[in-house]
Amino acid sequence: MRWWFPVSLRAVARTEPGRDPFPASGAACWVILCQQGFTMDPATVSTSSSCNCTLFPAVLLVMALLMAAHKLGLLCQLWHKVEPKSPRHGGELVAEVLKAHRVRYLFTLVGGHISPILVASEKLGIRVVDTRHEATAVFAADAVARLSGTVGVAAVTAGPGVTNTITAVKNAQMAESPVLLIGGAASRLQKGRGALQDIDQMSLLRPLCKFCASVQTVREIVPVLRRAIATAQSDTPGPVFVEFPVDVLYPYHLVEKELTPKGSPKTFIAKAMSWYQHNFLRNLFAGAWETQDLFPLPVHVPQATAKQVQQCVELVSRAKKPIILLGSQVTLPPTPVKELRAALEDLAIPCFLGGMARGMLGRDSPLHIHQNRREALKEADVVILAGSVCDFRLSYGRVLSRYSKIIAVNRNRSQLLLNSDIFWKPQVAIQGDASSFLLCLSRGLKGYSCPQDWAASLKDNDHQKEKANREKAEKPTEQHLNPLKVLHRMDALLPENSLLVLDGGDFVGSAAYIVQPPGPLCWLDPGAFGTLGVGGGFALGAKLCRPDSEVWILYGDGSLGYSILEFDTFVRHKTPVIALVGNDACWSQIAREQVPMLGSNVACGLAYLDYHTVAEGLGGRGFLLTRQDEGNLDNMLRAAREQCIQGHPVLINALIGRTNFRDGSISM
Repeated sequence: MRWWFPVSLRAVARTEPGRDPFPASGAACWVILCQQGFTMDPATVSTSSSCNCTLFPAVLLVMALLMAAHKLGLLCQLWHKVEPKSPRHGGELVAEVLKAHRVRYLFTLVGGHISPILVASEKLGIRVVDTRHEATAVFAADAVARLSGTVGVAAVTAGPGVTNTITAVKNAQMAESPVLLIGGAASRLQKGRGALQDIDQMSLLRPLCKFCASVQTVREIVPVLRRAIATAQSDTPGPVFVEFPVDVLYPYHLVEKELTPKGSPKTFIAKAMSWYQHNFLRNLFAGAWETQDLFPLPVHVPQATAKQVQQCVELVSRAKKPIILLGSQVTLPPTPVKELRAALEDLAIPCFLGGMARGMLGRDSPLHIHQNRREALKEADVVILAGSVCDFRLSYGRVLSRYSKIIAVNRNRSQLLLNSDIFWKPQVAIQGDASSFLLCLSRGLKGYSCPQDWAASLKDNDHQKEKANREKAEKPTEQHLNPLKVLHRMDALLPENSLLVLDGGDFVGSAAYIVQPPGPLCWLDPGAFGTLGVGGGFALGAKLCRPDSEVWILYGDGSLGYSILEFDTFVRHKTPVIALVGNDACWSQIAREQVPMLGSNVACGLAYLDYHTVAEGLGGRGFLLTRQDEGNLDNMLRAAREQCIQGHPVLINALIGRTNFRDGSISM
């Protein structure tokens, strides 16, 4: 809106002739006034040569007062009620929003900055699960997000509490997991003044999160949280961060006690400061307890267009050797995994499964091809990258044949076209939800039949490779147990309700070729970031989401060191899991390359430690597997499972030797 002021400058200014009423600042004030939408009617401006005044002092004064009133929150206090006697606190609003968004678990490591959130959440029936490290809390929230289809939530205290989560937040970003991280912070009036654990948290989290916000008043809690949760789940899911200064979480009377001066101020400066602090407090709580909508905002999921789907239907209908590569994105809502599995079975196209998509087709599906992916891709005439990305896992696209027609579907445009026009080129590139696309493709290809000889030939090669792996498993190592044999025996004993968590390098890399999850959403690995230390948190979140599942963690002895103390968490929160540790006293994933290439084993060596004893010391149950137990492996594994069924977390310390199974694998 533009305002016209038909007044004489001399009449308004009342200045002495030849004197500027706003020395050295007239031009700047005029620019500000114009930017605010104010102007003059030139016809009404006095042109008297005796007046060099160019501004409206009274108008500027009013504007300055209004802006100051707005900045100080005085205008807000006119519209919103302040209730100094209310015992309520901001933590209650946080809990109410989480409850309205169907959040069942809040993972945390306790701290005074966030105590009101934890207490209020527990009162509303949200289970508060405290861990021994903040990273574990975020990993657990990540697992819940992946398995439940809702946002996972972790709350940590200010400063080091927040910085301890950085790796886990980055892992969630690269794994595309919708995680809400709540961080405590110093009071707004104490920021930059040496307050406890006061750092610039926003600058740390902005590069890692889709959305970052610092809540400034109690009335902002609800809208900021609702927006953050919707953003976490929309488009390409990912982590979000909301910072809560401590003064927006505690009740009025406690904040008043901490922020306002004791006694009556004596000097003018002291009185002005006292007024400012009391005004700040009133603005902080103005409108705090007014009724607000708590329920979820709409979540946006990008979809393929009908034209794009039809284009792909025509390509696939002519294919003789099609292949589908499924990535973790296919497990995201809104498509239920059972519907996706049915669509894949209708298409009858051979599938390679990666990340969270492992287990999508069950254990013995003729469509699931485990081995020889590189060779199959060189033969394929049509390849569908359904959430799969041409990063290091696909050799940046170099494993794709230039003669193949590539259909790429991904919610994230940068991931959709990663390394395209360098090593590969998509025939069709669709920025949309991969699972919804596959459902549409299945409906459009009714009557299409993938050549059976193509799928059969891939499966035959699969069986030959698996037979060779079983033969390698029976060969004794120089010392201790053959790791392949341990993994084969474990795989054979896994029940149909098992859920697998992968945390390690060499031992876990071998498991990816041998151990088969029984169904969809039964496999949790870090994702593209390759993070070690996810095991404790992932298993904790998985067991809470699936209390009837038998949760197994496959650890390397290196990665175990990051979260072995979480056995205390498993015991305290009655979440029995089984950890199988491949203990070869080495960081073997690195040593495989470092020793032959550089001639040194420096920093790669560990020791055959009694990790099972550590688990027992933390209240769990421990088992030691050595070469002397080779003939009794099945019984030892069954005994461990029985202890878990009885409610005890279990660690199996399997002393393993070294094989050449993964020679040539890379770790960079």
